[in-house]
Amino acid sequence: MYSIVLVDDHAIVREGFKRLIEMEPDLEVVAECRCADDAVDAINRRSPDLVALDLSLPDGSGLPLIEHLLSVSPSSRIVVLSMHDGEPYVSEALRRGASGYVTKGVAPEELVAGLRAVMNGECYLSSDLRRRRAERPAEALDPIQRLTAREREVFLLLAAGRAPKQVAAELGIGQKTVYIHRASLMGKLGAGSELDLYRMAAERGLLEGPG
Repeated sequence: MYSIVLVDDHAIVREGFKRLIEMEPDLEVVAECRCADDAVDAINRRSPDLVALDLSLPDGSGLPLIEHLLSVSPSSRIVVLSMHDGEPYVSEALRRGASGYVTKGVAPEELVAGLRAVMNGECYLSSDLRRRRAERPAEALDPIQRLTAREREVFLLLAAGRAPKQVAAELGIGQKTVYIHRASLMGKLGAGSELDLYRMAAERGLLEGPG
């Protein structure tokens, strides 16, 4: 039996998915959670094979929670279940460690298909996301994906409100180098100010609060 933890703040949604999942003879829902704190507790106690995780939770975005859950139970695999179908959400969820992403606009059976694909070691995207990706060139999916690793570091620090001098100190590089990276990343992102960077990061759930 594969053990599954469902994380969604809507009881009706959880119940619907639970019934669907448990129609499969080798799948078992071992815990249902409505918020991030409940999820962390359940994953810590159960170490499930799979986690079906909604991104919109009462106590915050599910995006930072992906990494936290994987740190608690590294052997667990995560399939995101979300009403958000924008490419930035999908890309960021996968970057943070999710093994699959299923939108709530597709047939419920796609969740089971996603869970099974992930159990087989695949990265699964629901049919609407696969179709959309096939219709768009890779570089158009999310401009943040075009940033180099260093540009991404500078982007996140600037978006979090750090001054270039602080960014230089934190990254151990010269302030002039920070300005070079800043100019490059703002050009790639089409940003005109640090406020634009903040908005882009906030929309993608990249700005994490303390703790």
